[in-house]
Amino acid sequence: MALEITAARPDPALLDLPWSTPLEEWPEDLLAAFPRGISRHIVRFVKISGRVVAIKEIKTDIARREYEMLRNLRRLGLPAVEPWAVVAGRVTPAGDPIDGCLITRHLQFSLPYRALYSQSLRRGTASRLIDALAVLLVRLHLAGFWWGDVSLSNTLFRRDAGAFAAYLVDAETGELREQLSDGQREHDLDIARVNIAGELMDLEAGGLLQEDRDPVEVSERIMTRYRELWQELTGTEIVDTGERWRVDERVRRLNDLGFDVGELEMTTDIGGTSIQIHPKVVDAGHNSRRLLRLTGLDVRENQARRLLNDLDAYRSYFGRQADDEESVAFDWLREIYEPLTRTVPPELPRKIEPAEFFHELLEHRWYLSERHQRDFSLEEVKADYLTHVLPTKPDEKDVLGVDTVEMPVIASED
Repeated sequence: MALEITAARPDPALLDLPWSTPLEEWPEDLLAAFPRGISRHIVRFVKISGRVVAIKEIKTDIARREYEMLRNLRRLGLPAVEPWAVVAGRVTPAGDPIDGCLITRHLQFSLPYRALYSQSLRRGTASRLIDALAVLLVRLHLAGFWWGDVSLSNTLFRRDAGAFAAYLVDAETGELREQLSDGQREHDLDIARVNIAGELMDLEAGGLLQEDRDPVEVSERIMTRYRELWQELTGTEIVDTGERWRVDERVRRLNDLGFDVGELEMTTDIGGTSIQIHPKVVDAGHNSRRLLRLTGLDVRENQARRLLNDLDAYRSYFGRQADDEESVAFDWLREIYEPLTRTVPPELPRKIEPAEFFHELLEHRWYLSERHQRDFSLEEVKADYLTHVLPTKPDEKDVLGVDTVEMPVIASED
């Protein structure tokens, strides 16, 4: 049996890895000590050709299927890890067959939920993670993807302006269909509720859960948040013909949730006294796309919303409401955003992304102003933040030296 490597972008360095050795026995000098979530398969992180990849040892046919599924999800623009290669035909030197491997690119600045609990997090973290997972699940379901194993463990989280953005990391059980039935969606929700409750109980048993409520009660949040969001995105609304402004209000609410509306389906009743509104949501990312168009900054949705708010405040402060939006955005980028984010000491950018850094500066300015009862310039805020806050943060780009499988985690009451 010959070794077979299928990759979207072939890298000869893959041939140098010890594929004839079971993944569990690979030498430490090959591995990157990135945080690993709990998995039923052996997973290792490896540095190769200047990038970090996650290698999962799994049956070859399952690895091929998951590779194609992840590629399809990425083509649909859904938040999922990037598939990189599938390795088949592995045998030991004695000729015994070994399972194949799925290789995905490591998602920078992302963490499994257990690694997040190794840091200083304020109470309510579990609820915010569940909110992020609910948004991810709605987006997947709108695209016709049935997950089949929804859990915090199968998700990676990135900070997003005080909240979290969730990314699918395991599509092994998933199915992509034209459209999901209500029963299929409810099945995924029930799986999520049970899995999350178990994961939170595990944290509680270790004294790691910051929530004051029962884990089962907390896990129910996935049901309520998902259904609220699904109703807002897909529900039909009836308004009187004299309240046409509510059509625009519905679109604005969807935009505030981060979703674009492809079209509105509106029908009137026989007497013409009311209108039924049914939005056709095409994708999430309304704010991030607007910011990208205005400034070229490619950031996550909540970060984009926060940066756009600051851009709007800049426009108002200088009385430029009548000016061209692109021109104002260019000046804000040149005068405000870039001077602050480009002057971070070179050893510190590994700790936090530029957009998240800018968001935290805005938060820190409010904190300082509240504490000292006076206004602070962003330059003053940056100096205080770089001195007292950022050096204490872990390196979230890599988070080296942390293994969440064996990791003792200390909860914070911040």
